[in-house]
Amino acid sequence: MLERYDEWMRLALAESALAQASEDVPVGAVVIAPDGQVIGRGHNEREARGDPTGHAELVALRMAAGVLGEWRLEGCTLVVTLEPCTMCAGALVQARVARLVFAAVDDKAGAVGSLWDVVRDRRLNHRAEVVSGVLADEAGEQLRAFFRTHRGVR
Repeated sequence: MLERYDEWMRLALAESALAQASEDVPVGAVVIAPDGQVIGRGHNEREARGDPTGHAELVALRMAAGVLGEWRLEGCTLVVTLEPCTMCAGALVQARVARLVFAAVDDKAGAVGSLWDVVRDRRLNHRAEVVSGVLADEAGEQLRAFFRTHRGVR
């Protein structure tokens, strides 16, 4: 299954490139159904849509729910290029996503082990399996390059 994680992360990285084209932070996500089919795709759209909830994860989760015709995404895997924030981590818990696969760690806002661990909090009614670090160097470099050119951060 590990080789599929790389394949799915490459799809998420392609989504993140679409975000960057619209001046959004390059984060991309895909939702994989239990049978291995992609049922949701998304990239950051906060700047493009002026929407504070326009995170890649939420866009992909909404699409997947639309494809399945329900909000419960049981058995599905969310693959994302950056560790989810608290909003997105909460959304995947609420959607009953079975597994989260992410690339780069987010030391400033990560809610899957960096600052908090919402996804695996035993006080919640659902916990997802977490796989981290998949193609982290590629995702991290994409983010660093964006911030170097857009915000002058080195």
